[in-house]
Amino acid sequence: MKRIKNTTNIPLLPLRGLLVYPTMVLHIDVGRDRSVAALEHTMNEDRIIFLTTQQDMRTEQPKQQDIYEIGTMAFVKQMLKLPNGTLRILVEGISRAKMLAYREESKFAVADVELLADSTEKDTETEALMRATLTYFEKYAKTSNKITTETIETVTAIEEPGKFADTIATHLPLKIQEKQEILETLSVKKRLDDLMIRLHDEQEVLNLERTINTKVKQAMERTQKEYYLREQMKVIQKELGDRDGKTGEVSDLMKRIEEAGMPESTKAVALKELDRYEKLPTASAESGVIRNYIEWLVNIPWSKETEDRLDITHAEEILNRDHDGLEKVKERILEYLSVRQLMNSLRGPIICLAGPPGVGKTSLARSVAESLGREFVRISLGGVRDESEIRGHRRTYVGAMPGRVIQGMKKAGTVNPVFLLDEIDKMSNDFRGDPSAAMLEVLDPEQNNTFSDHYIEEPYDLSKVLFIATANDLSTIPGPLRDRMEIISISGYTEVEKMDIARHHLIPKQMKEHGLKKAQITFKEEAVQDVVRYYTREAGVRSLERQVATICRKAAKIIVSGDKKRVTVSSKAVIEFLGKHRFRHGQAETENQVGVATGLAYTTVGGDTLQIEVSITPGKGKLQLTGKLGDVMKESASIALTYVRSLQHKLALAEDYFDKHDIHIHVPEGAVPKDGPSAGITMTTAIVSAISGKAVRREVGMTGEITLRGRVLPIGGLKEKSLSAHRAGLTTIILPKDNERDIDDIPESVRQELTFKLVSTADEVLAAALDGGF
Repeated sequence: MKRIKNTTNIPLLPLRGLLVYPTMVLHIDVGRDRSVAALEHTMNEDRIIFLTTQQDMRTEQPKQQDIYEIGTMAFVKQMLKLPNGTLRILVEGISRAKMLAYREESKFAVADVELLADSTEKDTETEALMRATLTYFEKYAKTSNKITTETIETVTAIEEPGKFADTIATHLPLKIQEKQEILETLSVKKRLDDLMIRLHDEQEVLNLERTINTKVKQAMERTQKEYYLREQMKVIQKELGDRDGKTGEVSDLMKRIEEAGMPESTKAVALKELDRYEKLPTASAESGVIRNYIEWLVNIPWSKETEDRLDITHAEEILNRDHDGLEKVKERILEYLSVRQLMNSLRGPIICLAGPPGVGKTSLARSVAESLGREFVRISLGGVRDESEIRGHRRTYVGAMPGRVIQGMKKAGTVNPVFLLDEIDKMSNDFRGDPSAAMLEVLDPEQNNTFSDHYIEEPYDLSKVLFIATANDLSTIPGPLRDRMEIISISGYTEVEKMDIARHHLIPKQMKEHGLKKAQITFKEEAVQDVVRYYTREAGVRSLERQVATICRKAAKIIVSGDKKRVTVSSKAVIEFLGKHRFRHGQAETENQVGVATGLAYTTVGGDTLQIEVSITPGKGKLQLTGKLGDVMKESASIALTYVRSLQHKLALAEDYFDKHDIHIHVPEGAVPKDGPSAGITMTTAIVSAISGKAVRREVGMTGEITLRGRVLPIGGLKEKSLSAHRAGLTTIILPKDNERDIDDIPESVRQELTFKLVSTADEVLAAALDGGF
């Protein structure tokens, strides 16, 4: 090795990101002007240069404070000028050196240095440290795979401890600061001990890296394997005719699940089922079942909601535009809107519109949806006998699907539609279950926020739905189900209301459906009145619409045949189109009759009048009932007869009168079943009239039940019964005193044309009904 004679004014070469140990031979590229000048100077002298490392490699022109104090004295063995102007030198480290003085020359920096020698000679302890360090180094080399066998052999052959430590330090991936610490360590024992610690740490890092790399490699191999298999599956499915395979379908379903807005629990179920579906072969039967289930989950609205149009004036305009009358129903809807306007949230009420057919229950629900700005969906419950129609089938069944409620929600597409449950009174039960019991959860505001469908299985929120049910007969609805609904009765229309409905709604609708323009047909006022009076006998307007449709068809034929360009529908034309009058306006008797009383009845199609005839014949005291009467009416007849027998002395009858006479009570139209608890006073009046020979006043109709003591009990359906009496041409109605509160429900136009007699006892009934009193 080159011996150093001079230690003053040694040219200084600052290194960036590099450190040279004694005995180390290394190529260095030099490009900075001052560094080049220092090299050129030393090449002309003894080729000795002081190498020290910059503390911050980003410093372009380092000063004394920017470089380490301890560096390496080196010998420049070779210098080569490269085409780009930089110098490539080959240096050999000679000895550690400490900078004593630093001076800036005109072209480069020089330093006065002190050579530093290793402080330990080789002894037994040093030998042990060298062997231990070599063992660690060999393990490290084996793990890293970056150190060649030749290098290990070279290190093993080194006997000098200091050179041995420096050579190992050269091959370790240490930071510059750590290498500098080793360079500054003069004690060889301490240097070897430090190297063992660093080798051990590096070994641990390498082991951890290897573990991480193994895991990454396994993950990559698994991903690559899955990718390879998926690509294979695509090709196979394409060959089998499945163009895109399941990949595109699964991706689409995943996107739809994310966008559906499901609750997290339901979303987790959907993703789990999607994962199962992806793994199953397309030909598998279960694959189709899972596919249908996922489709239902993503197609049901979970969060999409329409904003309510909370404009009371606008809603009232729509309701009045589409319906004449029905004031109570309109008022209830407007109350609901008013509360919604005051509160941001309100559970949807469960409204049941009860009334005879044709009074506009379904169309009213449609108008409510329009006034709210909500979607409208209708399901018919008539004839539903199976509970699964409401709750759906289990997915294990072949052809399973959700119930009608979930199907309706899918059709609506929002979580807050107006949902019409049509004909809820016509559900029935059999061995397949009770659908009305399943409806209890749907229509209970306290439960329907977690409605459970057997097919969907996940809780579904129905609390924002505005349910509107329709029914003709409330008596057939089970009590618990009826209790969950707010009943709004729609009894029927008066003659004036029917004429308004015909002019405003039915006639324009049928003209449009039959292609008639206003210039081609005109309906006169009296013609409309005749159709209402003489061709229909109903609470609603369905039959009236059919008659209007018949007139429009006849008129269309006349216009098309060229007989006339314009048809005027008058009373005479109505008879030509519809034939002779089918009904007599006013079914009241033309004269007072003995043994005939007019009762008022309530049926599923509205109110009706009922003639009750009584005939007394010689016999053995037998009571005969005809007219297909129900059990309740038979009991009323028996009670009426028993009460009349208590009047035997008042009627001046012989003691054995009832033993020698048969009483026959008949209600005409015997093919039509009749029943109800409101014919008691009518039967009593007819029996007393037949026995006494006093006629019953023809303009009087009556309704009320009687007790054995002659008390008159209240009845229901007074509004419907009053409308039927008005249609029949009756002018006086006898009714129980306890029903006085119900008179206000009768339309004003009808009340003005009727006289109401309020009674508490049968004697008051007979006094008001019999001609000449009782």
